[in-house]
Amino acid sequence: MEKSAVSKVSEVATKTTKPTAAPAEGRLLTEEEILKMSDKDYMNDAQLAFFKARLQQLERDLLKNAGETTEHLRETVLVPDPADRATIEEEHALELRTRDRERKLLKKVQQAIASIDAGDYGWCEETGEPIGIPRLLARPTATLSLEAQQRRELKQKLYGD
Repeated sequence: MEKSAVSKVSEVATKTTKPTAAPAEGRLLTEEEILKMSDKDYMNDAQLAFFKARLQQLERDLLKNAGETTEHLRETVLVPDPADRATIEEEHALELRTRDRERKLLKKVQQAIASIDAGDYGWCEETGEPIGIPRLLARPTATLSLEAQQRRELKQKLYGD
């Protein structure tokens, strides 16, 4: 009899302490589940875990690509034809430009992960308003709300800032 009463008490305690939209233990939310959540659940623990996992995967992918580029550039192919040599050099230059963009993105990804750990993720740096789930799903490194980003881009266009 005591065992069933204890299990019922723990079951009730477990049900009341878990958020209603939280996934099962150890499972991350899907994009659809996050989009269906209400505004009051914005940047709860489950959403933060989802975005942190997504950012960490992106970070791993970027680091893997950087390693592959290093290996690829080390492979020196001596080609006697000047046109083929020029093509190879152009491909290397394109790959280096791509990696430079990815290096900048990697820095933003690491900053976003740090902001999750600090509790600032998902909030606009300029206004303090929510950035919004759809925007974060499209660009997980976003630091500005859509309106603040549009204002910044307009200002840059007008003043060349």
